[in-house]
Amino acid sequence: MKDWNKKERKAPRAGRNTTAGRIAAAVLAALVLATGCQSKYQPIETGAAQTDGPLSVPDGKKSGDENRGGVIQTGDMNGPLGPLSAVGSTVSGESDVDLSVPGETGADSSASGEAGAGVSVSGVTGADSSASGEAGAGTSVSGETGADSSASGAAGAESSPAETQPETSAAPVFAASDETVYVTGDSVNVRASCDLSGDVIATLSRGASVKRTGYSEEWSRVIYQEKECYIASRYLSEETPETQAAVQPSAAEGEVRLNPNWQYAEFSKINSGAAVLYKAEGGSRRGITVCVNAGHGTKGGSSVKTLCHPDGTPKVTGGSTAAGATTATAVSAGMTFADGTAEPTVTLALALKLKTKLLAAGYDVLMIREGDDVQLDNIARTVIANNAANCHIALHWDSTANNKGAFYMSVPGNSSYRAMEPVKSHWQQHNALGESLIGGLKSVGVKIFSGGAMEMDLTQTSYSTVPSVDIELGDKASDHSDGTLETLADGLLAGVNAYFK
Repeated sequence: MKDWNKKERKAPRAGRNTTAGRIAAAVLAALVLATGCQSKYQPIETGAAQTDGPLSVPDGKKSGDENRGGVIQTGDMNGPLGPLSAVGSTVSGESDVDLSVPGETGADSSASGEAGAGVSVSGVTGADSSASGEAGAGTSVSGETGADSSASGAAGAESSPAETQPETSAAPVFAASDETVYVTGDSVNVRASCDLSGDVIATLSRGASVKRTGYSEEWSRVIYQEKECYIASRYLSEETPETQAAVQPSAAEGEVRLNPNWQYAEFSKINSGAAVLYKAEGGSRRGITVCVNAGHGTKGGSSVKTLCHPDGTPKVTGGSTAAGATTATAVSAGMTFADGTAEPTVTLALALKLKTKLLAAGYDVLMIREGDDVQLDNIARTVIANNAANCHIALHWDSTANNKGAFYMSVPGNSSYRAMEPVKSHWQQHNALGESLIGGLKSVGVKIFSGGAMEMDLTQTSYSTVPSVDIELGDKASDHSDGTLETLADGLLAGVNAYFK
């Protein structure tokens, strides 16, 4: 009679054909598959597995291949990589595994799928790994090695993502955008990075516009002064917000200075000077303010650059600044007439004559410059006119030398330029005012160049929100005597009357 107890106590052989060997083979095959044999550690040979404790087969289930699906409890198993445990593992098919393989670090890993597909292994290849897929495809291994791995934590079998990688906000995914947006807050930061700890590049006021190139729920990527920056999306809108009440045209006489809260004011670089508002007297007062801008006349203006467009896009035409440029001279010095007279002197002389005639006709007048120097760049002049006048007329003479005649700078027909705000909303008004002024000059016999218009991308019209025109009244060869200036002023008044009739 056999001693069954003695046979039961006999430890099973640790070879490949033992139950422990088969279990170890399944566990370790999964491990090898997950790491793709790319680990610096050598793959575990299943035949070398050893069991340090008895195998238990609950419920009388057999451990052979003919009874798959049974639950097998094993003791600790040793292999070349150190202690492994396969507690609670389920073998449910010839090659279908659902293994929990803690490995060295004891992290919770799982593997499921067909033929070891989607095996997740923790320990030597990383903690808290996970993977799923067919035939090991798409395996994700966090740690030292693994094909198509997503690494978290420092290299090393015992690294923990929570200990080795600081928790940071995920970078936003931006949807491509190409639009002008407006600041809706009173004081909104422009940052160098899309993070509240990012450096503040500038602070924008309500109504300021920027070009948006990318959008996410939290952050918008924008172009500010030719640089890629970021603004919180909740403070931007595609619609122009209501801004602080502007100075009402003709509300009071006296100086009018640039208010930093006015739309586009932040783009000005020279703005310590002031314009002066004059009111018409008597019962003929019309309640309309004309801004008369004597071109040039800002000391130091030629050494400063400002953005050609509020959205930072490049110029679409040539001129004193070449096409493709994104910045232009804040205020140029102007040309010199053939007789040696400086252009700023002549533009001021005409501006003073036009002021007198406009006031007499019942118009209020906003004078940008009444002396040799006013510290207001072209953007500041334009923004003041936007907020304190009903139209803006800048007086100039061209730099050519053939007595070509008068013309106005019309808005270019370029589609992208006309789609840019504030040009989009006002270019037709600009051109209509220009046509009226040319008509008025014609009516008093002034020579007109060509059709009376020349397309030009100007800083002035790029920032104007009221009818606005740069009018060239001749060139350096043209007569600029007192009598001629009187005639020019009469023609301009006739044009203003025609526009506001």
